[in-house]
Amino acid sequence: MTSAASQSRLAAEVGVFDAGTVDDACAFFAEHGFATLRGLYEEQDLRAFERECERQQTALLEGRLPERCGTVVLDDPDAVIDGEPFAHYVCHITEVSTVVRSMTYQPTIVEAAQRLLGEQCWMLEDDRFGVVYQDARPGENSGYSRIGWHSDAQSGPRLHVWPSVAFTIHIDATSPQNGFLRVVPGSHLGGTSEMPPGFEKVGGEVALYCERGDVLLHHSDLWHAAARATDDGPSAIRRHVRGGWYGGTRLDAGHGLADFVKNARR
Repeated sequence: MTSAASQSRLAAEVGVFDAGTVDDACAFFAEHGFATLRGLYEEQDLRAFERECERQQTALLEGRLPERCGTVVLDDPDAVIDGEPFAHYVCHITEVSTVVRSMTYQPTIVEAAQRLLGEQCWMLEDDRFGVVYQDARPGENSGYSRIGWHSDAQSGPRLHVWPSVAFTIHIDATSPQNGFLRVVPGSHLGGTSEMPPGFEKVGGEVALYCERGDVLLHHSDLWHAAARATDDGPSAIRRHVRGGWYGGTRLDAGHGLADFVKNARR
């Protein structure tokens, strides 16, 4: 008989696969719309990755990055944390950081994307928001602490880039303390007509708790939302780098954000 602790661990780690089990991860993804890859990075690489993301975040706040690395579409330009101006997003981070770019092109992630989308798939780096460093934390003047129900494809319903596989490289482990991803398994196989408009409980949803260094993959049609942290202060910080591989037509150069749909409540 399994213990309560082991049963709890199984429930919390649904859809988690080691680097050598890409076939199993892709089969799970096809059925459920998500999968987590574990053990892709050494801790020394994660430390360098974390420091580099923090460095680029500081550079953005100090005005030392290209203007498009910031965003007033996703972020609040008046966001304040601990009494200081704060940037929750660094967009196009792979275009200003070779360290981050190298981490996003980790071979197992590339292999999984190609198996799911075909060898012709491509990573979106140079348009819309590119690959983004995200720093979520609560607070009265925070600009990013939670995200309501949405699918990625809803952000560009007239685009021909879909389907896509989003990847999230976790710098911090996730939990109720600092927030986590809520998903509805299998929802990528249906429509969005019954998707709630906000943060409501959805029948069949599961909480995905990731460890530091985990890479979460999810389908562009998967219903997902991010829960707000229950703690305050350092234990409530949730940082990750997120981007996407696409199976459809590449965007024309300079496509921009004119047709971007901000489809998730904050």
